[in-house]
Amino acid sequence: MKTKFLLIGSCIALSLLTSCNSDENTNDGTSKAITNDEIIANSKIDASIEDVTNIAEDQFTSQVNINSKPSGNIKHFLPECAVIRTVLTNNTFTKTIDFGVDGCTLDNGNTVKGKMVVSFSNDFSASTQTISYTFEGFYHNGKKLQGSKSIVRTVKSTDLLAEAHPVLTAAIDLTITFDDGSVYSRKGSLVKEMTAGYNTWFNWEDNVFVVTGSGTTTLPNGDTYSAEIKTPLEFKASCRKSFALKGVVEITKNGATAIIDYGNGDCDTLASVTKDGVTEEIDLKK
Repeated sequence: MKTKFLLIGSCIALSLLTSCNSDENTNDGTSKAITNDEIIANSKIDASIEDVTNIAEDQFTSQVNINSKPSGNIKHFLPECAVIRTVLTNNTFTKTIDFGVDGCTLDNGNTVKGKMVVSFSNDFSASTQTISYTFEGFYHNGKKLQGSKSIVRTVKSTDLLAEAHPVLTAAIDLTITFDDGSVYSRKGSLVKEMTAGYNTWFNWEDNVFVVTGSGTTTLPNGDTYSAEIKTPLEFKASCRKSFALKGVVEITKNGATAIIDYGNGDCDTLASVTKDGVTEEIDLKK
């Protein structure tokens, strides 16, 4: 359960009001304050990146294990409405996942439509593989995603987990257009470790991921902010939400800072946001 603190107070004189308003902007007129709307938009972009990364990883894993026969039923990550076309050319698999013009609903409740094109080498004996993907008219919860992303996948031990497990290092360069027409761009890098579920490829529901990294986002008004994961973000496939269950992110814009705390494991869409020493709870789904 996250605790909510309300900021009560205002500038009570005209001179103080003028001072408060001037603090919201830098000398060049750009916005200094980090708004909750910006924080919510940032989390929604993160959620889109999380889902498309999972789709790419799922297509790689499915191809690796295509001839394996598990003892139980396979719990597929993608919905039945997704149409997958696989082509092998010059030792490279290209998988086109078509979610249709009307779209499909993922098991976590997020909707996708359009196509993702995922490619990787057929040399599955290599210790490191590169998974690349692009978009063709692809939308996630009404947001259009454009650009490319590459994932370097290695199975190794880390400080988080001594047992060898999949570690994905992702380079991100995306443009995200929200359904209201506002355009964001995101550049950065993430390290995503699968700390549970990697031995049961046929059941994605037991997957647990821990994510670290940083990035820069350009807002529709031209402002930019940087985000850095201070405490690793944890995602569980069993939780039908696309936001982190725990972890801390710091956002900095024009000298202002906001700390987003996703909590301690509750499966919800809430986060605690601290700005200027004041903490409040917000719903990221709004």
